[in-house]
Amino acid sequence: MFECYAYTVFLIKWPLCFCSSASLHLRANDREFNLSFKYANNAIKTSKYNIFTFLPLNLFEQFQRLANAYFVFLLILQLIPAISSLSWFTTVVPLLLVLCITLVKDGSDDINRHKNDRQVNNRKVDVLIDGQLKNEKWMNVQVGDIIKLENNQFVTADLLLLSSSEPLNLIYIETAELDGETNLKVKQALTITGDLGDNIDRLAAFKGEVRCEAPNNRLDKFTGTLAVEGQTFALDNERILLRGCTLRNTEWCFGLVLFGGPDTKLMQNSGKSVFKRTSIDHLMNVLVLIIFGLLACMCTILAIGNGIWEYQQGSSFTVFLPRQEGADAALSGFLTFWSYVIILNTVVPISLYVSVEILRLGNSYYIDWDRKMYHTKSDTPAQARTTTLNEELGQIKYIFSDKTGTLTQNIMTFNRCSINGKSYGEVVDFTGQRIEITEKTEKVDFSWNSLADPKFSFHDHALVEAVKQGSTEVHAFFRLLALCHTVMPEEKTVGNLYYQAQSPDEGALVTAARNFGFVFRSRTPETISVVEMGTNTTYELLAVLDFNNVRKRMSVIVRSQEGRLTLYCKGADTIIYERLHPSCSKLMEVTTEHLNEYAGEGLRTLALAYKDLDEAEFQAWRERHHEASTALEEREEKLDAIYEEIETDLLLLGATAVEDKLQDGVPQTIEQLSKADIKIWVLTGDKQETAENIGYSCNMLREEMTEVFVVAADTAEGVREELAPFQKSRFGSKKPKLVLDEKADGEFGLVINGHSLVSNLLRTACMCQTVICCRVTPLQKAQVVELVKKYKKAVTLAIGDGANDVSMIKAAHIGVGISGQEGMQAVLSSDYSFAQFRYLQRLLLVHGRWSYLRMCKFLRYFFYKNFSFTFIHFWYGFFCGFSAQLGLDTYYWTAVNHFFLWGSLSVYFAVSFTLYSNGMFLIFTSSFPFIGTARNSLNQPNVWLTIFLTTILCVLPVVALRFLLIQLRPTINDKVRYKVRQAKAVLPPPVRRFPRRRISTRRSGYAFSHARGYGDLVTSGRFLRRPVKSRPALFPLAESPIAENSPQTYQISSSFTHSKTKETKE
Repeated sequence: MFECYAYTVFLIKWPLCFCSSASLHLRANDREFNLSFKYANNAIKTSKYNIFTFLPLNLFEQFQRLANAYFVFLLILQLIPAISSLSWFTTVVPLLLVLCITLVKDGSDDINRHKNDRQVNNRKVDVLIDGQLKNEKWMNVQVGDIIKLENNQFVTADLLLLSSSEPLNLIYIETAELDGETNLKVKQALTITGDLGDNIDRLAAFKGEVRCEAPNNRLDKFTGTLAVEGQTFALDNERILLRGCTLRNTEWCFGLVLFGGPDTKLMQNSGKSVFKRTSIDHLMNVLVLIIFGLLACMCTILAIGNGIWEYQQGSSFTVFLPRQEGADAALSGFLTFWSYVIILNTVVPISLYVSVEILRLGNSYYIDWDRKMYHTKSDTPAQARTTTLNEELGQIKYIFSDKTGTLTQNIMTFNRCSINGKSYGEVVDFTGQRIEITEKTEKVDFSWNSLADPKFSFHDHALVEAVKQGSTEVHAFFRLLALCHTVMPEEKTVGNLYYQAQSPDEGALVTAARNFGFVFRSRTPETISVVEMGTNTTYELLAVLDFNNVRKRMSVIVRSQEGRLTLYCKGADTIIYERLHPSCSKLMEVTTEHLNEYAGEGLRTLALAYKDLDEAEFQAWRERHHEASTALEEREEKLDAIYEEIETDLLLLGATAVEDKLQDGVPQTIEQLSKADIKIWVLTGDKQETAENIGYSCNMLREEMTEVFVVAADTAEGVREELAPFQKSRFGSKKPKLVLDEKADGEFGLVINGHSLVSNLLRTACMCQTVICCRVTPLQKAQVVELVKKYKKAVTLAIGDGANDVSMIKAAHIGVGISGQEGMQAVLSSDYSFAQFRYLQRLLLVHGRWSYLRMCKFLRYFFYKNFSFTFIHFWYGFFCGFSAQLGLDTYYWTAVNHFFLWGSLSVYFAVSFTLYSNGMFLIFTSSFPFIGTARNSLNQPNVWLTIFLTTILCVLPVVALRFLLIQLRPTINDKVRYKVRQAKAVLPPPVRRFPRRRISTRRSGYAFSHARGYGDLVTSGRFLRRPVKSRPALFPLAESPIAENSPQTYQISSSFTHSKTKETKE
């Protein structure tokens, strides 16, 4: 375990480049031309196997377990009669059972993946083929086809937008599947293709040629050209629709397929399914290797002992135990080695893996049955989608989490505001003390506003009173919120407004203005219609000065019905303050205090300002703006300069504070996981400010940190230079292959916008309890996980709720999916799933720990039991002439197993009756409420009938098979037993009793495949204890100890065992 004493925090923006130098060339409406390049079709495949590769590939994965490979080797040995004392089916049956159970489980999982693939591939879309729109399956769409999408439809493939139903060829898309954001984004078609409209004939005659970059995983960049009628037009990301997006607020649009199926950016970012194995599996492989070595040593010692014994004593038994031709002590020792490999195989029993899988299955059921991880509102229980990773949950060191929908509910609420130096949103009692807002707190009544959103809630009545009293500043504040935005309204029925916003913040602010009497009703490219306190008002929209990451503000210039020109601006407080008129200094100080208060509560803040414009001044600026917007070179820079000219001497109105609502229990969960020395990294596609606010809300970032380092470089070298002072003071310039956690003196924060530095960056991050990576693509999330796995050698867990988290979930040791608002893609790719982030605490700290402890205790006992049993045979070899026979008959071992089996069942029933007894209910009423459950269920006759019938059905086939085998293919043992029974049935005639001769042979019960034979006749203790008598006629050799009537130790000859083994096999 690594240790970390600092609470430093990273905020990382991660713009990596993965572009390819290759290019793609296609022609619209020309399948024959496009097929010549052999581009991928639009069918996707997320499954691991097909009907031909399933068996070999799955067996290959299973035989990565050394024990499985070992038992195949053991099976081969048992097929050799000269060394085997066991029938081959004693190994092949349990081995096939283990392999088949795993095959069925993996096959079932892959069948579900195939079903999901078929469901997606069989979706329908309108495709333009031979001048007609035909409804085709997604899988049949080809590169170069033109397809038609309708409102709320998923984008079929990566498309070049050709035309749309909206003015200016605009469309609105939702990209939740790609980056987790549910806010809308705007795309616009080229003018030359937009003129095609929805005219099928013109679209069918379109023969534009596209040359663009090869398939890659960059979601934020696209480079290409479109050649039409001898003209060439540049293509960028604003013209491209990516697979996985959803068309919103657009009646229809047409697009040209550029990339299909596996070549789409969504699939390029999805990652590959990998075979996940736990550290326990790796440990068992190491233990198996060690045990193999021990087994080889034991077999070598016994084989050497057998060779020595055969050399010194074996010749004494060649008269009645003749050796095969060419057999000597060396050959006997060699064969004995392999015989003991078979006999001592219990040191690595195949039942180990069966038992481990059953234990894991039980642990999985504990997770599925946990009522404390059940979400009542969504009726979603926790689900262990795999049974092989339970104990790994107790070893997690790093957690990688998505933000939107995982930590947050992705719901923005308008909580506080500051207007003209007065703060609104708090609730105070009659003494002026602040009251905590709960669900029981009285809400503001918006019934006076017929267009108010019923879902909106606010608790400060003073703000409503100010609006009703006609406060000029308050009206100007909400008028700005109703005008300065890019929200698209949708009014399905009269008064039922639904806002589609590019940013959730904008949606929350426009909804707040709506409820306080300034209702944004509709818009056109030139106007904005607002209902102000019940009065319909239309503003002429003259200019939109859009938001970007550099400007960090947005402005609109509008003309009211009275002809008044006004610029409304909203943005980051530091940016707005730099552009305020000097007369606002006092108001700025008061507003700053309010902003600091809001920020301390983890709210997302914006400052609002306005400016009245002179007509002549505006017209001159408008001309300069037109020149800059039509410039061919440095257009963005010139527009920024023009914006700077007019956004000066603003008058401050106030500030807003919006809460990105966290899921229940997120701060507490993060705190508990941090106490368990688990480091949490947040990987999000959001901008830096958003991620930073969430960090404060979740208690990942705190104001009491010693210092915050800001790294804003855009190149790797620049980031390295800005990190250098901190890194040099902490740990010099060494770059170890394995990055260890180091102690930091104090608490630090680090904000990074730029490229990663891999190991150098990671080493700094290792001193942090929390890391936040901003602006990362789905594949880059997976690369962050791989980075930590490579350099830290720690167990990682990734948790997310959208398709943009799938690659991260697959890359981590354990993937957790949250069934949220962004679909089920993350759940389908995960190992565990539940409804809320807070359940992660119980999954790791309860189920993970208990599963790990159960597994460790089980393995410790299992190896102890099997080593004890195996060493008995090893020690017995020194007393039986190293002849490879059992020291304990299998009947004994079977009896022991049955004792523990039925004993454990007895204990189970005893504990069950105790837990559901009257006494436990009286002592612990709240903990044991199910009084009499076990007793009542077992009192039902149908329960016992079911148990009885199940037992009969399980036992009957085995009994019938054994009966048929005895009748049709009796063994030597069966024939001997039959003759013994016949002999007992008829009394034998009296015979002359001769003195019993002592014979130095002992037949092994092991040589008869664990069946009871006539070995008892020659292995009884009474038989061995009889005195030896002289037999000169039988042993005339002088050197024979029997001939000399000398004491003799009776042992088994290995050659006899091998010969009888062969006889038994035959």
